[in-house]
Amino acid sequence: MNAQHFDYSESGGIATIRLNRPDRLNALTFDSYAELRDTFVQLQDRASVRAVVLTGTGRAFCSGGDVKDIIGKLFGVSDAQLLAFTRMTCDLIENMRRLEKPIIAALNGTTCGAGAVMAAAADLRLASTSAKIAFLFTKVGLSGADMGAAWLLPRIVGLGLATELLMGGEFIDAERAHRIGLYNAICPPEGLEELTREWARRLADGPSLGLAVTKRMLNLEASMDLGEAMQAEGWIQAECMRHPDYREAYEAFVEKRAANFAQFSSSDRLETPPA
Repeated sequence: MNAQHFDYSESGGIATIRLNRPDRLNALTFDSYAELRDTFVQLQDRASVRAVVLTGTGRAFCSGGDVKDIIGKLFGVSDAQLLAFTRMTCDLIENMRRLEKPIIAALNGTTCGAGAVMAAAADLRLASTSAKIAFLFTKVGLSGADMGAAWLLPRIVGLGLATELLMGGEFIDAERAHRIGLYNAICPPEGLEELTREWARRLADGPSLGLAVTKRMLNLEASMDLGEAMQAEGWIQAECMRHPDYREAYEAFVEKRAANFAQFSSSDRLETPPA
């Protein structure tokens, strides 16, 4: 994991991806989009990683695509090149959702545009009280349905609030974002790193199989009816009960000790529940 366009580190099963262009409010470039897209694929089979933290440096988490390096240059490209770019941005979000390891977005400051959608694509959002957020695509003449925002946001805050945020494109402060369920927790800026470390540690120490399957089913059941969801959950839970983690949790409880869960990897990936 030799990242070129952001900082990458690992410690104790936790990978940290830190956007590091503070002078540009961590705006994304063509290259950083592509590297982020590929990184979230590579992390699936990285046995040393059980949880992922995505954060920024300085006053912003991420301010979206760089005005000079991306937006200005897109006016001179062909239709095919334009579509290739928008598909790449969507692939980044899809890869975040398909990574069967928990992702925490630690929002250290201003979060907007593509940054807001990356935050929504994470499994959990922890934020500084300075972390205002906006899905501001309509403010620049574009659709609020960008990079999967119209799929993700209603599932987090509901259709009515998602419509308000995507159509209005206005910033909301951290207190309101927390109140409507967009942020899972907020804290003063100086406490964000510790809070993130605590949440990431619990996830990294948890049952990686159980967490992976939970994320998979949250994705799959979004398009299922009730009967399909019940059949799928019955199937997948029976599969999980056959995994050693289930017995380990039981024995740890009986022996009054912390459970030592196995690392889940693609080599022992469970089958998708039958239709």
